[in-house]
Amino acid sequence: MTIEKQVWLISGAVTLILAVLLFNLWVALNHFEEDPTQLPDQASVDDYLQKLGNVPEHRVKTGIFIKSFSFTGASDVRITGYVWQHYEDGVHDAIKPASGEVGFILPEAVDAASGLIHEAYRMDQDGSELIGWYFEQTLRQSFDYTSYPFDHKTVWVRFWPGEFDVDVALIPDFASYPATGPADIFGIDNRIVMGTWERENTYFDYRLSDLDTTLGISENEFQTNLPELHYNFVIKRNFGNAFIVHMIPLIVVTMLLFGAVMTVTRKPNLVERHDFNTSSVIGTCSVLFFVILLAHVQLREGFAGSPVIYMESFFFLMYFLLLAVSVNTYLFASEASSSLWVIHYRDNLIPKAAFWPFVLLCMVGITAYNLSLKAGPEDETVIERQN
Repeated sequence: MTIEKQVWLISGAVTLILAVLLFNLWVALNHFEEDPTQLPDQASVDDYLQKLGNVPEHRVKTGIFIKSFSFTGASDVRITGYVWQHYEDGVHDAIKPASGEVGFILPEAVDAASGLIHEAYRMDQDGSELIGWYFEQTLRQSFDYTSYPFDHKTVWVRFWPGEFDVDVALIPDFASYPATGPADIFGIDNRIVMGTWERENTYFDYRLSDLDTTLGISENEFQTNLPELHYNFVIKRNFGNAFIVHMIPLIVVTMLLFGAVMTVTRKPNLVERHDFNTSSVIGTCSVLFFVILLAHVQLREGFAGSPVIYMESFFFLMYFLLLAVSVNTYLFASEASSSLWVIHYRDNLIPKAAFWPFVLLCMVGITAYNLSLKAGPEDETVIERQN
């Protein structure tokens, strides 16, 4: 077996190993870990509230059902649906909202005037009064896009009680849902149009408010340590759509670059057959640069203000490859053969054979780095919620 065949066999084996490793990293990057702060039943809610230093005087059962949602911007999501609350007779008389009033506040609503909350029904049920509201609101939240297109979004609806001068804790109305376990999806329409997203999970949890003020109300210490009820629904991006739009063009350009590298030769018969010359390869790289640049600008416009995202890293890799192929071709055509033996060895064999292993090794490194970034913020979020 010739040296060339041995080098190409090694290159193929390394490429295959790196491709399998990259696929496994993609699977890990696309995996969603269940939030340990989930409240699956009433017992978990009671345990949480008992651990608070100041136990709330009133507990109002609150439920939610999402009818539709859509992203209107990088940080804004439009949600419509129903919210209902149970007010027990003789217990919640002092805090029960009158007709036309609302028993909760959505503190993250962007513009309450442009939104809608109106009473949809009111009825007596077994010693309590059930009040339901229909709402349409745009909520502003901070979303992390650094793992795009393997990103998961936890969209939450954050509730405050409608009364600030009394100790009120909103608790989930578990009885209104068929199942609320950690793996169950509830509180969202099964026929909701998700677009490029897929439903992953739903759950209730509490997060202590970060208010550092009593809002001017005397003896309102409870509000500075308020257990805020959150209804969360986790969605996963449809990877196939992003792969077709962004990854396939990058793969095609990479193959064209590899084809350009393979035309680099000094063998007379191959030079004539491939019509190889330095200017044609550099010209090809110049054309591909503008193709990549336009695709990069289009991607960047969709995530303006966001840090460098995972997919964007591949565009930087492509810029480097375009430059590396151009420099390799120029140096190969130069006369400095003794000092650049790596390039001139066996008709540019080493750069040709190392092309795909190098590309995949960079992709593996980028993916592993983003996987570590994904794990870090999630761990910090869990610790923050538990505290």
